[in-house]
Amino acid sequence: MRVLVRTISTVYALAVYGFIFLPVVVLVLFSLQRTSFPIPPFTGPSLRWYEAVLSDARLTAALGNSVLVAVISSFLATMLGFLAAWGFARFMLPKAALLRGLITLPLTVSYLIIGMGILVLFNAAGVPKSLIAAGIGHVVINLPLCFAITYSQMGDHQIAIERAARDLGAPEWKVLFLITVPGMWPALFASFFLSMTFSWDEFVISFLLTRFETTLPVEIWNLLRSGLNPKTNAVGSLVFGVSIVFAILIEFVLLRRKPT
Repeated sequence: MRVLVRTISTVYALAVYGFIFLPVVVLVLFSLQRTSFPIPPFTGPSLRWYEAVLSDARLTAALGNSVLVAVISSFLATMLGFLAAWGFARFMLPKAALLRGLITLPLTVSYLIIGMGILVLFNAAGVPKSLIAAGIGHVVINLPLCFAITYSQMGDHQIAIERAARDLGAPEWKVLFLITVPGMWPALFASFFLSMTFSWDEFVISFLLTRFETTLPVEIWNLLRSGLNPKTNAVGSLVFGVSIVFAILIEFVLLRRKPT
């Protein structure tokens, strides 16, 4: 009976992981296709389509835009989320529970609704579509996540260290930047790279808030309008690879850090 249960569990786990990763495996496999059609039989391996992607001016520009928007918006989201979490954790604010709920509310709202709301607001304010507008949208969707991560790590041990620094005469700004921030670096690191991951492959808000300068997911969508080809597979594989790198960094820094 135990062997049967183990066998069923193994088959079930393989089926689940296969369901999750099989599309990615197919994407990467046919990005290495030598011919111009991403269909069986497989004729690779070949880096022809990766070379085509890296030599395409529009795709490389979109890649640079994606990196720029992801880095700046993630930094701002992490900084603002940390300051908000620090304020809620260290000060008695009126209606604090309600305010915390309002900050995390975008986590439960569709990106389409958020993007449309920002688009209407910017149109009314006369703000044109641009990478800056898209970056603001990414800050809006990532700030609640950064706040939730950093707020959850502000425990009593951190309060005790900050109190000791104040007792020794440190002003509040030194306590914040020399005690709190270094003590919170794993949570800040995880917040930043999670935001980078979400911003890197976010499509809806970037599509709604950009016009001429676009991000890489929007350029991928433009390529897909003309049909599937190994070039789109190569771009998708690159996006997936970068996301995997971010996830591994978060794993090593946050989940495998030694308990204090």
